[in-house]
Amino acid sequence: MHSRFRNDRRLTARMTVTLFLLGLLYVAFVAALIVLLKSWVLVVLVAAGLLGAQYWFSDRIALYAMRGRIVEREEYPELHAVVDRLCALADMPKPVVAVSAMDMPNAFATGRNPDNAVVCVTTGLLRRLEPGELEGVLAHELSHVAHKDVAVITVASFLGVIAGLIVRFAFYSQLFGGRRDQNTAVVFVLVMAVSAAVYAISFLLIRALSRYRELAADRAAALLTGRPSALASALTKVTGDIARIPTKDLRTAQAFNAFYFTPALGAGLSRLFSTHPTLEQRLEQLGRISGELGEAATPGKPG
Repeated sequence: MHSRFRNDRRLTARMTVTLFLLGLLYVAFVAALIVLLKSWVLVVLVAAGLLGAQYWFSDRIALYAMRGRIVEREEYPELHAVVDRLCALADMPKPVVAVSAMDMPNAFATGRNPDNAVVCVTTGLLRRLEPGELEGVLAHELSHVAHKDVAVITVASFLGVIAGLIVRFAFYSQLFGGRRDQNTAVVFVLVMAVSAAVYAISFLLIRALSRYRELAADRAAALLTGRPSALASALTKVTGDIARIPTKDLRTAQAFNAFYFTPALGAGLSRLFSTHPTLEQRLEQLGRISGELGEAATPGKPG
């Protein structure tokens, strides 16, 4: 299935390289665990089970974590109308539409493919944005679905998740498991070291991909709607409003930064560790696209 969102070969290449490198890392990780734990059946079963659960149920997990719920057209007619219009314009299946009752202005897309996708917006976003700005944000999220980078990020993040879980499990089992002999202690240290290294490498690879896919989604949304200035306005407004949300209210959302339109927290961190490009980078790109289009394109028509 090909949508009318402009293809991004550089994004496809980056996704392919990231998955390939993470695949190699994953094979090495599983092999190391089998050698250290001497139980290949347990390792393979746990790894396969977690990967399958994350792939098939990622949309439900994300919705549950962010208190999102599926909404029908009768409840949010304007929101459904915008999604309908953009899906018709992009020639792609309509995703499930959901709303999260959070004041934080944000949106995200999740799902394993365009036929099984969810686009969720917060009530804070709906309250703050003008119709044209909301259209830009939703076009951004739909481009993630069309480019399939939502599924790639979901699968790519799996390795970091399982490595992090193993570190925690090993730590607490050592902490509360009573006395250990010297061989067990050595295995514990090796498992912790391997898991920590895998987590660190996957962390950096995923964030590098995430930063580029956000720029790709901005570009695709601006070209589809023909209104880069509306998306730029939404970015500026949302980023500024998030900065005024109490930090304690953003802690839960921070874990899903890679999926969000703008990060809940972390804007001040080093670019190497950020899930998103800076606001200045995103606005600069949209400014260039606006100049190319002359911002005279009719709203709703691809550039």
